[in-house]
Amino acid sequence: MTTLAKPRQPELKTALPGPKTASIMERDSQHLSTSYMRPYPFVPDHGEGVWLTDVDGNTMLDFFAGIAVSTTGHAHPHVVQAVQEQITKFTHVCLTDYPQEITTSLAERLVKHVEKPLPDGSTEKWRVFFSNSGAEAVEAAVKLARNHTGRQHIISTMGSFHGRTYGAITLTGSKTKYKRGFGPLLPAVSHVPYPNPFRPPLGSTPETCGQAVLDHIEGLFVGILPADEVAAIIVEPMQGEGGYIVPPADFLPGLRALCDKYGIMLIFDEVQAGMGRTGKMFSFQHFDVQPDIITSAKGIASGMPLGALLAKESVMTWPVGSHGSTYGGNPVAAAAAHSTLDLLEGKVQHPGCGANLMDNAAQVGEFIMAELKGMQAEFPFLGDVRGRGLFIGLEFVKPDGSPDGALRDRASMAMFERGLLNLDCGEAVIRISPPLILTREEAATGLEIMRETLRTLK
Repeated sequence: MTTLAKPRQPELKTALPGPKTASIMERDSQHLSTSYMRPYPFVPDHGEGVWLTDVDGNTMLDFFAGIAVSTTGHAHPHVVQAVQEQITKFTHVCLTDYPQEITTSLAERLVKHVEKPLPDGSTEKWRVFFSNSGAEAVEAAVKLARNHTGRQHIISTMGSFHGRTYGAITLTGSKTKYKRGFGPLLPAVSHVPYPNPFRPPLGSTPETCGQAVLDHIEGLFVGILPADEVAAIIVEPMQGEGGYIVPPADFLPGLRALCDKYGIMLIFDEVQAGMGRTGKMFSFQHFDVQPDIITSAKGIASGMPLGALLAKESVMTWPVGSHGSTYGGNPVAAAAAHSTLDLLEGKVQHPGCGANLMDNAAQVGEFIMAELKGMQAEFPFLGDVRGRGLFIGLEFVKPDGSPDGALRDRASMAMFERGLLNLDCGEAVIRISPPLILTREEAATGLEIMRETLRTLK
């Protein structure tokens, strides 16, 4: 008789926090910036795949991947090998001044995922600017849009997160604490609602909220904001920090048509939802629409610091020397990005994850969504389960349907105390954004922890 191996479980050897963790956290509180949040008492020591072990030997299942960053999990051997090989060659030769094969070939690989055939049979060309982070990519996108159009105004959305540098923080619309005390911010920026089908804005319905936002923007152009002074509209095709929201199917195509009508650049911020997380390389590819500019970072290099601005060649017209970066496109980070793409594209396969990590994200995400929908029927305080692939949000509500942030916080900490690393977003949402190597069996382990936790909240 064959005995099946029991799926791996979290292993908690001490109370949380353990003594070593508590000591390091105390030192951390004395010497690091007071701006750091520290919501969970966890100090990582090492990781393997979707498992992360702290300095006290407590091993947790990772359901947040460093905010959707660790695409290939922790210490993936293919990524480690690529980084080690590159670091023995050279670690830095400023890309702004010297071309490098490793970044040239990386750009070639990235644009292949967005270039499309034109009606005349040619291919629409794109170009890449490399940065260190998503915020830097967003800053570059604003500069490029203004430079290319000769216009100044930028439209962003409420609930959005685009970074915390000055331009990016002005565009961000998720939390006032990011802006309080830091003004004046970037001028000529407006915010419009994001079409959330669960909480439709502007008196709309789940079916009409996308068109309602488009009509609202058109209304601004009538009496408030001249359309011919708008350089760009920047939007997350699937909103991250605002609550892991998937807009209605007609919104992004409608936004594309609106931008075309008025000569406005359409910027898609793919920093959190991109790089295979939703089951496609970029989340906007679920909607059969093409932007003018794309910002990417987070999961692009499996934890190494790298950002990318992708733009149509017809748009990337800024002059030589007008933008640059000392460290952007660092060759070691580029090596990690190449190895990440290997796994996303299926050139290298991860055991148990099928042809490629994008397909795995789609399939495991579908399993998680189905299980969570079942929990939603059991627990009335789960107001909404939404997402695509391994980009999933779980919204907690009060009996009257309003967001219940306090209950969400209790649930999040209780899941952590049971060995599940997770993170909140929005007013009352727990996000599920694990490494894309998560297997169905590992997902089931995490879901059981979530189910056990939710039963204690009834």
